[in-house]
Amino acid sequence: MKHTPQPTPHPEERAVRFGCGEASLVGVVSTPERASGTGVVIVVGGPQVRAGSHRQFVLLARRLAAAGHAVLRFDVRGMGDSTGEPRGFEALSDDIAAAIDGLQRHCAAARRIVLWGLCDAASAALLYCHETRDPRVCGLCLANPWVRSDASLAVAQVKHYYTQRLMQPAFWAKLASGKVAFKAQAEFMQKIRLAFAGPSAEAPDPGTLSNPRPARPYQQRMAEAWADFDGRVLLLISGNDLTAKEFLEHVARDAAWSGALRHPRLTRCDFDAADHTFSDSESRHAVEASTIDWIMREAIL
Repeated sequence: MKHTPQPTPHPEERAVRFGCGEASLVGVVSTPERASGTGVVIVVGGPQVRAGSHRQFVLLARRLAAAGHAVLRFDVRGMGDSTGEPRGFEALSDDIAAAIDGLQRHCAAARRIVLWGLCDAASAALLYCHETRDPRVCGLCLANPWVRSDASLAVAQVKHYYTQRLMQPAFWAKLASGKVAFKAQAEFMQKIRLAFAGPSAEAPDPGTLSNPRPARPYQQRMAEAWADFDGRVLLLISGNDLTAKEFLEHVARDAAWSGALRHPRLTRCDFDAADHTFSDSESRHAVEASTIDWIMREAIL
C-alpha cells in the first residue's frame, strides 16, 4: 500500500496575559504538539509590537513551533496591548523575566530558554543576562545588535557610506559645481573627527563624591554579558544594514569587546543580501532555518 505523508501538525497559538510589576503584558504562545525542552522568548525592541515588521515574529514563532519549540512573542510594557509606561531597551529586564515565567507556566516542558532579539531587543537580551545571570537562559540569538553612539555611527558612515561617495565621479562634479551644501560639508568633517576620535571619545564621566559616576555605557555592559555568558550565542548579521556594520566596527575597535567574535560558543551567520529586518522571503527563511539548525546542532534541546 502506498504511504501518504502526513502533514505537520499546525502549532497551537493562544493569547496569554501575564504580570510585570503593576503592568499586564499580552503575548501569543505558539505550542507544538510535543514540545522540546527548549523554549524561545522573542524579545521585541521598540517602538515595535509582537507581530514584528512584515509579521516577522509571527512567522518566526510558527516556524520554530513547527520544529518542536514552544515560543512566546509579547508586547513589552507600554507597547501594543500591554499596559504600563513605555521604557527604553535598557530597562526591559523585568519584562523579559516576566515573559520567561509566562512561557514556562504555559509550557512546563520548556525548562531551558533561548532569547531571540533583533536590533535593540538583542541588546536588551544581553543586558538582561548581565543584570540577572538567569540560569534558565541557555542561548542567545542576536540579530544585528544595537550599539549606537555618535562615534560608532560616525565610523560606520565614514567607512560604508562616505567612502563610497568619495569614489563616485558624480560626487566630485557636484562638489566642483558648488552644489554640495556647506551644512553637508560640515557634517562630513564632523563625522570624520568622531570616527578618528574612536571609542575613547565617549569614555564615561568618572564623577565626584557630590556627583556620583553615572552607570557605565550600555555597550560596555553588553560586552561583559557577551564575555561572561556560558551558554550558546548565535549572531545573525545582515549584509545590507548600517546597524549591523556599526556593530561589527564597534566590536573591532572597542577594547571592551576584544575577542568577542572569537567567543568559544559563538556561531555567526552572515546574510549578504539581507536588510535590517530580513524583509525578503529568502532572507527570512534563511534566518528561520539558521535558528532551528543552531538549536539542534548545539544540542540545547
